[in-house]
Amino acid sequence: MDKVTQSAAEAVHDIADHASLAVGGFGLSGVPAVLIEAVRARGVRGLSVVSNNCGVDGEGLGLLLAEGRISRVTGSYIGENKEFARQYLGGELEVELVPQGTLAERLRAGGCGIPAFYTPAGVGTQVADGGLPWRYARDGSVAVRSPAKEVRVFGGRDHVLEHGITTDFALVRAARGDRHGNLVFSKAARNFNPLAAMAGRVTVAEVEELLEPGALDPDSVHVPGVFVQRVVPLTPEQAGAKRMEKRTVRA
Repeated sequence: MDKVTQSAAEAVHDIADHASLAVGGFGLSGVPAVLIEAVRARGVRGLSVVSNNCGVDGEGLGLLLAEGRISRVTGSYIGENKEFARQYLGGELEVELVPQGTLAERLRAGGCGIPAFYTPAGVGTQVADGGLPWRYARDGSVAVRSPAKEVRVFGGRDHVLEHGITTDFALVRAARGDRHGNLVFSKAARNFNPLAAMAGRVTVAEVEELLEPGALDPDSVHVPGVFVQRVVPLTPEQAGAKRMEKRTVRA
């Protein structure tokens, strides 16, 4: 039951080329930066990543992206990463854009063993009708387009079929966790982390504070340990290294 590993490198040792990863975080909030760096150090390539966004230039998943380690991204926002846009428009990266709420539910559904569900989000758009450019060719033409999706009527309203997402691995960051893998997240850093944790077949959690079993109030647990296979305790320096995407100050 003790899921604590000795290092981030040990925790990601079996992530290989062409693996799929669900990664928590929103912008740079709640991003598993230590685990991402460990994956980067492994030198793996051809990764398929599912995450709300792909970090920013030089931070988070942006580090893997800049080195050409990622071949496909399923996400909902790309506006803060110029390298992401360059690779996508240049035909180097395949991108499946998903409405943000739909992405969250696809991860949750996959984690719960639900293969698919219907939602009104995207009806009447290319999300449902198909034709979104997933990958461009080098000459700027569209090489791969999204397929059309099934649409059914429920309660007199159209709904589009979306599939649940599962991945080979999930990388998440929690404020607190115990040796059994029970996790608690802090405020906005919670974001996509619980959903990503559920979707991974092997979920690795870096935790800012490691606690002994029984120290967490069961009612406060956001992700139960059944979803988590490995726990990486962070050093105080690693736990305190929280980068801001956009710093704003008052006059």
